[in-house]
Amino acid sequence: MEITDIKIRRMVTEGRLRAVVSITIDHMLAVHDIKVVQGDERLFVAMPSRKDENGVFRDIVHPITVSSRKMLEDEVLEAYNRHMVLLETESE
Repeated sequence: MEITDIKIRRMVTEGRLRAVVSITIDHMLAVHDIKVVQGDERLFVAMPSRKDENGVFRDIVHPITVSSRKMLEDEVLEAYNRHMVLLETESE
């Protein structure tokens, strides 16, 4: 699997949510509403989810293995950090 495109769809400055991201996998599959969230110690990636009938949020799409989750999170956070640097450079 290769993430062939990452788009930062929306930046957020209030609360813990920092960005909403879309990715394309192998030029064939798009996954929207991936969130970059500020945790207590670091940024992390939250997959798209919905609330079930019991009020519990369940991921709609998610990596199956630890290594695939790490690869996805690393690439999304790298794109987010590049985007932040670009925004800082443009504001100077």
